[in-house]
Amino acid sequence: MPIRLSQLFLRTLREDPADAEVNSHRLLVRAGYIRRAAPGVYTWLPLGLAVKAKIERVVREEMANAGAQEVFFPALLPREPFEATNRWTEYGDNLFRLQDRKKADYLLAPTHEEMFTLLVKDLYSSYKDLPVCLYQIQNKYRDEARPRAGLLRGREFVMKDAYSFDLTDEGLTASYRAQRDAYERIFTRLGVDYVIVKADAGAMGGSASEEFLSPSPIGEDTFVRSPGGYAANVEAVTTVAPEALPINGLPEAKVHPSPNTPTIETLVALANKDVPRTDGRLWNAGDTLKNVVLALTSPEGKRSLVVVGLPGDREVDAKRAEAAFSPNEVEPASEADFAANPELVKGYIGPVKNGQQVLGIKGSSKIRYLLDPRVVDGTAWITGANEDQKHVFDLVKGRDFDADGVVDIAEVRAGDPAPDGSGPLELARGIEIGHVFQLGRKYAEALGLQVLDENGKLVTVTMGSYGIGVTRLVAVLAEANNDEKGLIWPEAVSPADVYVVAAGKDDHVYAAAEQLVAQLESAGKTVIFDDRVKVSPGVKFGDAELIGVPNILIVGKGLEQGEVDLWNRRSGERRSVPLESAVAELVK
Repeated sequence: MPIRLSQLFLRTLREDPADAEVNSHRLLVRAGYIRRAAPGVYTWLPLGLAVKAKIERVVREEMANAGAQEVFFPALLPREPFEATNRWTEYGDNLFRLQDRKKADYLLAPTHEEMFTLLVKDLYSSYKDLPVCLYQIQNKYRDEARPRAGLLRGREFVMKDAYSFDLTDEGLTASYRAQRDAYERIFTRLGVDYVIVKADAGAMGGSASEEFLSPSPIGEDTFVRSPGGYAANVEAVTTVAPEALPINGLPEAKVHPSPNTPTIETLVALANKDVPRTDGRLWNAGDTLKNVVLALTSPEGKRSLVVVGLPGDREVDAKRAEAAFSPNEVEPASEADFAANPELVKGYIGPVKNGQQVLGIKGSSKIRYLLDPRVVDGTAWITGANEDQKHVFDLVKGRDFDADGVVDIAEVRAGDPAPDGSGPLELARGIEIGHVFQLGRKYAEALGLQVLDENGKLVTVTMGSYGIGVTRLVAVLAEANNDEKGLIWPEAVSPADVYVVAAGKDDHVYAAAEQLVAQLESAGKTVIFDDRVKVSPGVKFGDAELIGVPNILIVGKGLEQGEVDLWNRRSGERRSVPLESAVAELVK
């Protein structure tokens, strides 16, 4: 049966919703695919469900081709499994927590690693049972601080999450490859533009992690590419550290007055004015060592400080810092933090004071001191002297100061060298649509998932995790496939194959349209039929453009000459064809 607009639960809107920030959000609401129920929570209407079902069908077909079997877990989960993996605490405020009438703790699942692991533990006990790969398509819940951009960042969303279980690392590699290949087939079939980038495993852990990103100017993820094929999320980019330099013969470090220089810009200006270089070159921001104080808050709520020294021409990248210090929350140190640690002279922080190291492995400070990879032995710097209004010049790493370790959290720039030597990096933005992990044994060890091997010995199972954002894909496709008039779906996900418009008042127009609809359905095509009698052709055409079915058949004035119009929204072509050949044209 066709979807008849005279009966469809649909109300299109001419104005954008007030809270919409991106095109996909505006158009999906205006075209009647979704409606806002609460911040970050959406009701799915019939057209939206039709698109989502098309995506899920492709996902299910390719999961089956990859050997995965479908299961379905509850979204309401008990606290205990998440306590065993420490994620009840690590998830922090992102977790929706609740209690039942008996005061037992539950959560709305943000993900299901624990449940998959326990299910396999419950049913399998021998190496003969493995490998196995299970998946589900299920709602997830995360209490986003600022849900935005419609379906791209919501509090409730649908994911396909799959988990592989293998006896050996070699088996995990094969399972990982099978899922990765399936993802490529899924996104290709759906018509999604994607790149695969190396990613940081973060709190998930594991030995390998890759993201599938759809390039988009509104993407929240920044990734890099090189001419030689290197691709990575910025969180996963490793800085190419320079070779250490000889220390012998370098000038001694000297402290200089530097009044009113709390910023890199003011410091460089003063240095060029009062302490000119002997080689004639001007000082620049890259000659300074900026010492940034960060506050780390653990999932248990414990707060600590860390000082990071990095070249003054670089800023700290918040996402790289979050990845490096995970699962801690990271923020700049507050005025209260500085007040509680008077050894940190704000604006003039450095690793030494009066020739003695106060931060780092030789110091007595309780605050860790970490360095950017570019700060190698033999490099000389201008940096704070840990005295108000004073900086030290020619402070040499490896001679005058050291550190507790290295941390790679500085911003990545276009033109930086790729870690694999494949050329300069270029930056782009993308929306995450899939993520694959080689989890290893983290969850199996925490939850006791072991099987007997061929020798009768207990062996801990190794796991892989593979996720696709199903509802996010609806938004990604809408974001990439639209014009000023409305949506233009790829045929693979369109809510119908053909959109038939009866544009006229005469009964013979509707009779001819009904005949064409029947013929299209007999040919295996799904149809949306605008059969509304008291609606003007202009409104009908506007709705057809907004709703976004790529193939439109118009039955109107041309019927008197035995013709109908075929309108391809993707190409913009609109042409008249004989009535008797219209269906064949569309089927072809």
